[in-house]
Amino acid sequence: MTVTDDRIRILDVKVLSDDWYVLKKTTFDFRRSDGTWQRQSRETYDRGNGATLLLYNLERGRVILTRQFRLPAHVNGHSGHLIETPAGLLDHDAPEDRVRTEAEEETGYRVRNVHKVFEAYMSPGSVTEKLYFYTAEYDPDDRVTEGGGIPSEGEDIEVLDVPFTEALAMIERGEIVDGKTIMLLQHAALHLFPR
Repeated sequence: MTVTDDRIRILDVKVLSDDWYVLKKTTFDFRRSDGTWQRQSRETYDRGNGATLLLYNLERGRVILTRQFRLPAHVNGHSGHLIETPAGLLDHDAPEDRVRTEAEEETGYRVRNVHKVFEAYMSPGSVTEKLYFYTAEYDPDDRVTEGGGIPSEGEDIEVLDVPFTEALAMIERGEIVDGKTIMLLQHAALHLFPR
């Protein structure tokens, strides 16, 4: 038995799947606020932590976004073609390094100065992933490739150069439904773009 803090006692951990990522079932005792212990069982999906980046240009009033197919969104009734900020799993890299690599692979823009804005758990009820959120100002001359992702990893990414005001309108119209992207665009509305 492993004790992770004075309110949680891990009793058993079973690996249910170790294919794409790791799905585990954990049985534990949880000490409730009233002091009583309750046996619970939860499944967690561990895919590692990730990083995401909003590329923006204040002078032009634009942002760089991507569009790519996401099977889980498709399974849940969406076309699956989501508009997103570039992002990727850390794969043992530092978040700042990884987000630069992902931005260049997906959008073709070589990113110099990144600014960390916050960290967040995106679905803490079942997914262990923590995302690191960044912003970076870009110049059109920073584009060194066409982007599009890495085909051997199944990526087929469209690069979108969008007016910032249109990106916000796309949230309102339900065209941007990706949580990390909405969070970064709202951050930009509050802190980066003049009102």
